[in-house]
Parts: sequence; C-alpha cells; structure tokens
Amino acid sequence: MLDITRYIVADAWFSKAKFVNEACLLGFHVISRLRDDAALWYSHDGVRTGKRGRPRIKGEKIDFKKLVLQRCELLDMEGGRAYSVKAYSKAMKRNIKVVVHYAESGGHKIYFSTDLEMSAQDIIEYYRTRFQIEFCFRDSKQFTGLKDCQARDLKKLDFAFNASLASVNIAKVMRQLYYPSRSIGLLKAYLSNTYMLKRIFCKSGMKPNSTFNAKLIKELFGIVAEAA
Repeated sequence: MLDITRYIVADAWFSKAKFVNEACLLGFHVISRLRDDAALWYSHDGVRTGKRGRPRIKGEKIDFKKLVLQRCELLDMEGGRAYSVKAYSKAMKRNIKVVVHYAESGGHKIYFSTDLEMSAQDIIEYYRTRFQIEFCFRDSKQFTGLKDCQARDLKKLDFAFNASLASVNIAKVMRQLYYPSRSIGLLKAYLSNTYMLKRIFCKSGMKPNSTFNAKLIKELFGIVAEAA
C-alpha cells in the first residue's frame, strides 16, 4: 500500500530539475507531467561493458513516435492507449517512471513519477485527482469564503478553512441530489435567500402562509438567480 503522504503531485510547470531533486532530497516522490517533446532515454539495464571510463547510465534516446515496445508495458486506458517505461531524464539526472498516453484524437502526453516502483495506473490516477482538488479550492474561494477569515490563531484558521471546504463538499452533494441542473453559485444564492427570508419572518413575529407565498418565493428566487 502506498504512503500517500510521501508523494507530491505537481503541475507540469514544476517538472524541473531544481524542484524535483530538492523534493526528493526531502524524502518525497514527485508525480507530474513533462513536455510532449521532453528529451528522455531508455534507462540502462546495468550490464557493464568491461571497458574503461564512466559506467553507462542511459540507453538509446526515446522516440515517442516509435517506441521500442519490447521495453514498454502496455496499460489499458479509455480513449487511447498508454505505455509505461523506465527512462533516464538528462535534465533531472535521474531515472524516472514514465507513462506515455496516446489519445485517439492524436498526439501524446507524458506523465512521470520519481518512484520507479509505482504502478503506471497510480501515476495517471494521482495526477488526474489533483485537478479535482483544485476545483474544490476554486469553489471554496468563490462561494464559501476560504480567503475571508481574518483570524491569526492557528486553531481558528484551521476551523475556518475546514468549514469552507466542507461546505463546498456538502453543496456538491445537495446539488447532485436535488438541483442537478444548477451550478454551485445558484445553489448558494438559493440557500442564502432562504435563510434571509426565514430571518425576516422570524424577526417580524409573523407566521407566513407557505402555500400562498410559495409561487412568489420561487419567482423571487428566479429573478435573483437570473440577475446573478
């Protein structure tokens, strides 16, 4: 079982030697994406030639248009085919585990991990999961006030951040169950308007006729949603 605390899933911008090597020195493994034209070589099998000089550390350069399939492992993937291979990165000066995905529409994408024993399927899934985390942070910033807390105490900040992220997850579940055609923003508007109406009725001391006002309230919500 993988220890997920030892893995850093980074954007392709961070797939540079300085970042990757520093992270590895700290005891982490990096999962990221390389440029489509990245310069990689097949890792050397370790067989010594017996000649003088520095031992060979890399094999032939990888041609992504014509992979040596004998050195690759085929991976079942939807929307194309993928191969995994251990490669040497000249920029990082280390061996890495590479997954090359060839889409049905053409072209290819290169994913990698510094953990040579990591499965190709895990590399793809870990990298794709990263974007779901980014969406959660994005929605928290836009709708649930992730950046609004002005406290300085670490415990208060921790509570505010967890409350914001938890609210987004709850909103996604509610949206999936009850409002599949609405966005998170519209759902927030509905909940906010509902809360304000309840506060107004509560403070006024009046008991509203829900049957009579149901149509008017729905129209009000619709106007606010369209304006937003």
